[in-house]
Amino acid sequence: MNGEPCILIVAGLRDAVAQHWQTLLEARLRAAGRAVAAVQPMGREDLDCAAKVAAIERAAQAVQGPLIVVAHSAGCIMLAHWASQTRRAVAGALLAAPPDFDTPMPKGYPTLDALQTEGWLPVPRERLPFFSIVAASRNDPLCRFERAAELARAWGSRLDDLGDVGHLNPASGFGAWPKAEHYIGELSAAAAEMRAA
Repeated sequence: MNGEPCILIVAGLRDAVAQHWQTLLEARLRAAGRAVAAVQPMGREDLDCAAKVAAIERAAQAVQGPLIVVAHSAGCIMLAHWASQTRRAVAGALLAAPPDFDTPMPKGYPTLDALQTEGWLPVPRERLPFFSIVAASRNDPLCRFERAAELARAWGSRLDDLGDVGHLNPASGFGAWPKAEHYIGELSAAAAEMRAA
């Protein structure tokens, strides 16, 4: 592991799905001998944002040493809520395909009233206290690219344009997403530079 940061995976509302890029990424990282942790699934029907943030805190505090967070979809919003409350140091974070929880979403997703009731709103707009990258899609059904860019600006994140990749999930034709490992390498290198400074 060579002192490399542990990778903490924060899934969205659907939790871990067998063919999701985060699930496949976790398996590849483990096979390569990297330290990996994942927030324990709570089920899509449990919309309690505070409980999900508490689950991130438990997972993060259980990790020794530098930490890089890899979040997808609602996991990005969970991470923003968590970052505003935790004292746990984070070396960096990848926020892939954040949803727009301020705009009504397609049928089958939580309503604005449900998100409000369960503590998701307002979505935090404070600058994240660590280096972060927002990787956003041009045709995400859950978030217009312009809204993702707004979130990236508010969070102080670098915005990366992924092109037309839908919601970056199996329904959009994604299983493995090799670029995630590129981002992790970049975040790890940035963290190493900061430790050396």
